[in-house]
Amino acid sequence: MTLKDFEASLKSDAPPASLSPLLLALWHDARGAWDRAHHITQDIETPEAAWIHAYLHRKEGDLSNARYWYRRANQPEATGSLESEWLRIVTALLH
Repeated sequence: MTLKDFEASLKSDAPPASLSPLLLALWHDARGAWDRAHHITQDIETPEAAWIHAYLHRKEGDLSNARYWYRRANQPEATGSLESEWLRIVTALLH
């Protein structure tokens, strides 16, 4: 799946069946379902899941919790827009 395909799928009512759990979490987040995205990522113990978890807590405004998850993900704390971070994460997961 390309980034363009992923972004186009956001217009659908249901996510593509082929999405990995982490891309599914980001799909739900982009459609406004923060709780669902968080629920998916909190049960996965990988650096990529920790990165999404950090992004979600940053989006929520819980910066101390986000910092913890950035450290777990071995990622620098994001300071740019949430949209640019979402895009960086999606792009990394698609490659």
